Amino acid sequence: MVRLKDIAYRAGCSVMTVSKALRDAKDISVATKARIHQMAEEMGYVPDAAAAGLRTRSTRLLGLVISTLTNPIFARTVMAIEEWAYQHGYAVLLMHSHNDPTREEQCIRRLLSRRVDGLFISPATRMETNAAIFEELQRSEVPVVILGARAKFCANFLCVEGDDVTASAKVTRHLLELGHRRIAFFAGSQNSPSAQDRLAGYKKALREACVEFDDRIIFQAGATIEEGEKAAVQFLSEATEATAIQTVNDMVAIGVGNLLLQQGLKIPQDISLAGFGNVLISEHFRVPLTTIRQPKFRLGVAAMELMLAKLRGEKAESKRLPADLVIRQSTAAPVKK
Repeated sequence: MVRLKDIAYRAGCSVMTVSKALRDAKDISVATKARIHQMAEEMGYVPDAAAAGLRTRSTRLLGLVISTLTNPIFARTVMAIEEWAYQHGYAVLLMHSHNDPTREEQCIRRLLSRRVDGLFISPATRMETNAAIFEELQRSEVPVVILGARAKFCANFLCVEGDDVTASAKVTRHLLELGHRRIAFFAGSQNSPSAQDRLAGYKKALREACVEFDDRIIFQAGATIEEGEKAAVQFLSEATEATAIQTVNDMVAIGVGNLLLQQGLKIPQDISLAGFGNVLISEHFRVPLTTIRQPKFRLGVAAMELMLAKLRGEKAESKRLPADLVIRQSTAAPVKK
């Protein structure tokens, strides 16, 4: 491992001069800085980040806690955060909570022990309105940016989120404009703020169109393909007379679509189907899925912008980004019988 004194010996100067040159100190000439920087690069010198952190009180590390990277919603958001962090001289430490509050707390504490300069957190869902670890974070000086809709226990932090109410209403309006009046909604967890926002958007669009809300065609479907399939079984066992299904996310929609197709139903001839999220598989499903294109990369960029503002000590405000409706082959006008 190349040390400062190795560079100093080869350059014929003091260790202090080398140190100052590599830190771009003002009292070292431009020519000397250039010569030492070139020599350090040729020798393969790598700065000691831990030592630099002790001097500057900054580790140039950012912590990121998400449920799991296998969730396709996070892939592009994480990519954006990491890319922007890299461009600004930061490294990102990624940890998975698996949507478990206990594990999430452990992840946060481990990242704090690494003296990260800031934290990005996609909070695990909880029934409680308070969470001790978030109360501790609020008392600390560590900048925190919440990814996604804020629950009550983290309502006081900056956040970046999609406008899920408006986006979900766009899906419902699309189905209404096609002529559907019995639109079943496959809902997510009641503890998930984003899932509740999407249900609220569905209700809003029905209300604006003067279509009566019917809770008999609301089905609890969770968030996964498997949960979507189970909810579809329940849906088929009941005489709902629904001509369209709107789901809380694309994974649930894929599960629903698989089950309906296995049962011999045609999409959209027998029933229209719409999702939310525009994950990669939605475009390549057997019947390409009408869905909401979430601004996943832009959410990551916005999160990093908020974090940089906080790190500079500037005032920052939470951001809510709009999303677009993508119409594909899974929705059509209902067939008159």
